[in-house]
Amino acid sequence: MRTLVDLALAPEHRRGHGALYGGLNQGRIDVVRLRRALTGLPLPRAADGRLVLAVDVSPCRRPDANTCADRSFCHTFGRGEGKHQMVPGWPYSVVAALESGRTSWTAVLDAVRLEPGADVAAVTTVQIREVVERLVAAGQWQEGDPKVLVVLDAGYDAPRIAHLLAGLPVEILGRLRSDRVMRRPTRAGLRPQGRPSAQAWQ
Repeated sequence: MRTLVDLALAPEHRRGHGALYGGLNQGRIDVVRLRRALTGLPLPRAADGRLVLAVDVSPCRRPDANTCADRSFCHTFGRGEGKHQMVPGWPYSVVAALESGRTSWTAVLDAVRLEPGADVAAVTTVQIREVVERLVAAGQWQEGDPKVLVVLDAGYDAPRIAHLLAGLPVEILGRLRSDRVMRRPTRAGLRPQGRPSAQAWQ
């Protein structure tokens, strides 16, 4: 089954797809309990047993849903001859646990929909703090364990997030933009070359 309609058409279901969606609309998910349950499951880890969390924004594209509330422009890549595009939709900030090795396996621990104009660094900081606190409460991290490594892409203000998360058992690894200046003003006419580099903060 790939869609709810496929399920509604199964002989065992014996109801139309309208009844299926009606049942879903009357349902309820205890989000707080679900988040707590996810952090209590066995999680993928790095080769040394360390917890590694990746944070990124993933869009749910809704270009034709003109009546959907709170849509904003989501950055997408690979649509239309591989060009960067801004498509209307709902951006979600997702936190997932990663493991080492040649695998694409991740364990999603949290997802928050970003409101239009949201301060991404502020939302991400609160999200990471809450996830790490749930991991500690679930016994996934204990005193003496290596700090949880949080990996951020170049779109995040890693130094600011590291500062705001001071006091948590985390290390922030962020990719810096090639035009980022850390200590002094950029000379006029200077155009940085090369790929963004990675640097870690504690």
